[in-house]
Amino acid sequence: MGEDTSQKNEFIDKKEESEASFRRLKKAFDKWRENRVNGILAQEGEPIWLTLGRPLFLSGCILFDGPVMLEIVRLGDRSAWAWIAYFTALYFVVSFQKRTYDQIFSVDTSQFSFNSEQ
Repeated sequence: MGEDTSQKNEFIDKKEESEASFRRLKKAFDKWRENRVNGILAQEGEPIWLTLGRPLFLSGCILFDGPVMLEIVRLGDRSAWAWIAYFTALYFVVSFQKRTYDQIFSVDTSQFSFNSEQ
């Protein structure tokens, strides 16, 4: 009988743990959805050039980071130092591109509040 009680308690604990885990996942997803909806609502009134500028900027960054930056490796005869220089330069270029993207294309979501009961 003692084993049956401990198995029941273990089963209840596992069920409670799975429910708590589900609640944590739901809460995290709700927060992500709230941020996404607020971002979309904030973009509604922006000019079309700003909307089109996001993918164009990202495409330009990818084209620059790939073929153009790899010239460092090609000019360095694919040596280890050329690869080190490439990854170092790539780190600084990507951080600069991220700062630029955040400054130009930032979206103010502070004026929107998400109502999860809709």
